[in-house]
Amino acid sequence: MAILENIRKRTTVLILIIGLALFAFVISGVFTNGGLSGGKVGSSIAEINGEEIPINDFRQKVDIATRRSGPTSTTMQTVNQVYEQEVRNAILGQQFEDLGVDIEQDQILNYIGSIPGYSQSPQFLNENGVFDQNKFRNFIADLKANNPAQYDLWLQDEQSIIQTAKQQTYFNLIKAGVGATLKEGEFDYRLANDKMDIKYVRVPYTSIPDSTITVSKNDIETYIKNHREEFKQDPARDIQFVYFEEKPSAGDEKAVEDELLNLLNNNVEYNAQTDKNDTVLGFRETKNMEAFLDRNSDIKFDTIYKSKRELPAKFADTLATLEVGEVFGPYRDGDMFKVSKMMDRKSNGSVKASHILIGYEGAERPNPNVTRTKEEAEAEAKRLLAEARKDETKFVELARDNSDGPSAQNGGDLGYFQEGRMVPEFNDFAFQNSVGTIGMVETDFGFHIVKIDDKEDVFQIATLARAIEPSEETINTLFTEATKFEMESVSSDKAFSDLAKENDYVARPVNQIKATDENLPGLGPQRPIVQWAFNADTEIGDIRRFDLVGGYAVVQLTKKYEAGLMSVEDASATVLPELRKEHKAEQIMASNQGKSLDEMAKDNNVTVSTATALTVKSPTIPGSGQEPAVVGTAYAMNEGDTSSLIKGNTGVFKIELTKKTEAPKLDNYSTYASSLKSTREAKVNSEVYNALKDASEIEDKRATFY
Repeated sequence: MAILENIRKRTTVLILIIGLALFAFVISGVFTNGGLSGGKVGSSIAEINGEEIPINDFRQKVDIATRRSGPTSTTMQTVNQVYEQEVRNAILGQQFEDLGVDIEQDQILNYIGSIPGYSQSPQFLNENGVFDQNKFRNFIADLKANNPAQYDLWLQDEQSIIQTAKQQTYFNLIKAGVGATLKEGEFDYRLANDKMDIKYVRVPYTSIPDSTITVSKNDIETYIKNHREEFKQDPARDIQFVYFEEKPSAGDEKAVEDELLNLLNNNVEYNAQTDKNDTVLGFRETKNMEAFLDRNSDIKFDTIYKSKRELPAKFADTLATLEVGEVFGPYRDGDMFKVSKMMDRKSNGSVKASHILIGYEGAERPNPNVTRTKEEAEAEAKRLLAEARKDETKFVELARDNSDGPSAQNGGDLGYFQEGRMVPEFNDFAFQNSVGTIGMVETDFGFHIVKIDDKEDVFQIATLARAIEPSEETINTLFTEATKFEMESVSSDKAFSDLAKENDYVARPVNQIKATDENLPGLGPQRPIVQWAFNADTEIGDIRRFDLVGGYAVVQLTKKYEAGLMSVEDASATVLPELRKEHKAEQIMASNQGKSLDEMAKDNNVTVSTATALTVKSPTIPGSGQEPAVVGTAYAMNEGDTSSLIKGNTGVFKIELTKKTEAPKLDNYSTYASSLKSTREAKVNSEVYNALKDASEIEDKRATFY
């Protein structure tokens, strides 16, 4: 009572404190969300050329996409797909607005009529099988009136369809300006068909050791600046981690195996109700296998008979030879320990057969193209039966050419089947005749010429199985080990990788992680780790333990890459080989100026080689690989001319054009011009969009929200 009285006395103070706390919370929200200006900071997922994509609209679209994709995609995969689509819509939408590209309702309906999902749906087709716009309109009106949820989904689809239709119009306008002249067609024809024979000397770059070439840091910096587009980088992170996997210990495996062994034989248990000891039948002697496995096994009793091919491959030979009532196990099969008992076996219980079906009008499930009568079908079946018996090797061919059944394309092969799977007449023939028999059977489907290809035994096997899982003790031990390593790595002066090695752990690096990445090699989808690595408060060298599904990861941030040009260190692996090649080319060219082919070959200890039938479209020189600069030079030369030194991909070349065979002249090059035009048109959609995207200012905020 005294406490309550004190609270009553301080009511005014408490109200004031709570009020101040709420005020502070609100003020904090105002400042962190853009002050009094409307809270724009953090309200968009991206900004494209000044146009914002609102986060709330984006989230709704992600929710819809998630429901449609189901469990096949992760959240981040769906986010990325929706994001790319929204960026595309924004960039192209700005173009549509600038150019006045729009689409009318009749154009929308015409476009919908070209989409297979709508144009081929029976509910939208008229009596002639053609898409009916009025039926489609009525369908949408019915959705609006009677199914608001589906109508809302349709509105989303409608916007997407309108956007796609606008894009089609926009790209078609660009394609209208894309073409190819007959002269261009002729030139393309010659590039592919004019052939050249050359003599050449190649001094490979490998003839100069890398160790003799000096490349300075300034050289690399200059190269990077001169090739800025190639060395742009997005923000990225490097990490390393030690993974503590939740997996069963040897003790856990032994415990599961012992449990199975204990269930094999009968056990005596005290019954409190009768005050007597009862004998509980084990797996070997149980009279009700289904009930026994329901109580004791992770795999229920499967009454279906299986062939040897369907048994676990590693143990199929052993299981197939068990006598009825015989038990095999325990044995390890994947992540389980198992004991199996042969319940029953059927000799030749599965048949493999092929057939040729000859149908007729009036037969069950007739082929619509079949017009023969029953009598004609029987006569045709007898003819094919005689031919099949005369030469068994032709059965597959006869089935492909003559069968009215769906198995015709497989040469009549029906695969293996057990008793009762086929209609009675077919079933009886298959199981009552020996392998190799060919005969005729009449069923409601028509006349069948049947060939028995194979027979095999089938087995009914009961399996007592227990999953091998880590025990609670193992899981607790793993947590202790992961936590201990985390604490040691944080407090120790030793390097993370060295400390891991001392503890017999493996430190695995993951480099160049992007802010919107999700999958980490060795760990799978781990978005929280990526978010931590990009958190502004996470510094290089920071370490943190993450709880994963199936274990723990102790992670260290090892490097940060900021947006902009790559550093010299990061670009060196790419730049060094190129700079070395340039320096080697300069040395080789300087020492071989003015030399003939023979002199150059002799001085560099190489041979004069030949290459024939070279074309510009396929600039491959045998023994040297792709050398477009060399072949292009040859194309511009006259017969008998010798080139100057050429810097190629694999070395420095000097060539002599020994023969040039021009392709025969054609009366018309329209085919080649059309092919060029089609190729260029096919590239319009992707290349135009990529050019627009490259020229756009895009602020990506995905990592802030996901």
